Amino acid sequence: MKTLSFDILPTLRENKNIQVPGEHVLELPEKVLQFGTGVLLRGLPDFLIDNANRQGLFNGRVVMVKSTDGGDLNAFTQQNNLYTICVRGVENGEIVEENVICSAISRVLSAKSHWQEVLNCAKNPDLQIVISNTTEVGIELVEESIRQEPPKSFPGKLLAFLYARYQAFAGHPNKGLVIVPTELIPNNGDELQAILLELAHLNNLEPEFIDWLENSNHCCNSLVDRIVPGTPPPTMQQELQEQLGYKDELAIMSESYYLWAIQGDERIKAVLNFHQVNPGIYIEPNIDRFRELKLRMLNGTHTLTCGLAFLAGFKTVKEGMKDAVLSAFVEHLMLSEIARGIPYSMPMDEIQRFGNQVLDRFRNPYLDHKWLSITLQYTSKMNMRNVPTLLNFVKIQHEAPEYMALGFAAYLLFMRAVKFEHNVYHGFAHGDFYAIQDPQAVYFYNLWQENSPKQLVQIVLSNQSFWGEDLSKLTDFAEQVTAFLIQMLETSVKETLVAMLQTSNLNTRTL
Repeated sequence: MKTLSFDILPTLRENKNIQVPGEHVLELPEKVLQFGTGVLLRGLPDFLIDNANRQGLFNGRVVMVKSTDGGDLNAFTQQNNLYTICVRGVENGEIVEENVICSAISRVLSAKSHWQEVLNCAKNPDLQIVISNTTEVGIELVEESIRQEPPKSFPGKLLAFLYARYQAFAGHPNKGLVIVPTELIPNNGDELQAILLELAHLNNLEPEFIDWLENSNHCCNSLVDRIVPGTPPPTMQQELQEQLGYKDELAIMSESYYLWAIQGDERIKAVLNFHQVNPGIYIEPNIDRFRELKLRMLNGTHTLTCGLAFLAGFKTVKEGMKDAVLSAFVEHLMLSEIARGIPYSMPMDEIQRFGNQVLDRFRNPYLDHKWLSITLQYTSKMNMRNVPTLLNFVKIQHEAPEYMALGFAAYLLFMRAVKFEHNVYHGFAHGDFYAIQDPQAVYFYNLWQENSPKQLVQIVLSNQSFWGEDLSKLTDFAEQVTAFLIQMLETSVKETLVAMLQTSNLNTRTL
């Protein structure tokens, strides 16, 4: 079977199982420099740029820069930088299955082996955009000379590139770039810009360049959200080869949902005009609401549900969402309690719409997201994702949220360790031990050894070093958490969940 490349594209155009790029997109100019070759970039920005190119809008391709030493570029070379994106998900309750050959990538360069070629891209008058995803630790200040070939850090590489561009165009103000980092840290654009400026001063670069750097280039805060698991599982790969008629070593799978929120004005919109045909891209002066929606509705729901679902016997998110009881809990927790407690003002219809998209994502049959994995760093996640929502809910509603209370009680139960082995505390459920991967595991181990459930709830909720507030003072919250915890200990997690749903205000006809 042939490998995906330019040569076989004409033979694929009649295959209705795949979207094949037209010849015109393969000759488009290079408009984007991208630091990173990972699956998130290939499954989100590159995918969206490719979609715009197909519709005759952006009309630009991407030069990818591989920053790390690991791996090689042979597969990209052999496949003319083409790769298949297998989109699999659920939208409005309907299964989505699409296969797209992405042709957005023009070249892939190694920073270590092709640094001069990377710098030569700075001379390209068509270049407009820099995109990056170098992991969360990539946006850090490393005090280094940018004259190394190449500099070690991502900011060092980027500053060297921008300096080369400044020199190539004699500091022309219209030759600055729009820089969009996608690293998952708050205010990633602001952080990157601050590091670039500090590094420029450390390298004693001329004031005229620093002025150009600050005023002619735009580092945009951005938030990305799309699950891109990467290489399809072996069984799916075999099916794809038979269905599509070629081999693809670079094929990746992604969910159908995507969000790319970018902080910018009309000038940024004009440069990033691929947003016009990609409705999941938002370019606005303030993107805080997108971060709040994701943090509270998606991440917060995960955190308040993971211990409960795991202790109730569900291994994966999709498995739990097939169960009427747990699915009803998740829906009400998210759409009623969390939605009404988000500590950010926005229209309720927007919150509900986002929540329904999250529910579709949770039900995606192609993703195997394990509840146990979500319990990693359980305590810090509970504080960051849910405590502000809890406090705001009680402030507005003047009552305790019972679904949050049950989720919190399940968190306390999950943190009950029964043994310490190989420097890891373990709990026990369903006939097997599980690892408690939380720095506070020893704290909870000692609490469970020395206190009754009621005492434990009071101590944990009043621990202001955890939560920044005394949660035991919230109206009825401690009482509800205690009651649920005792009930789970005396019966079971699943029985407690069923009983709570049957006595709550939720319509339980599906139970």
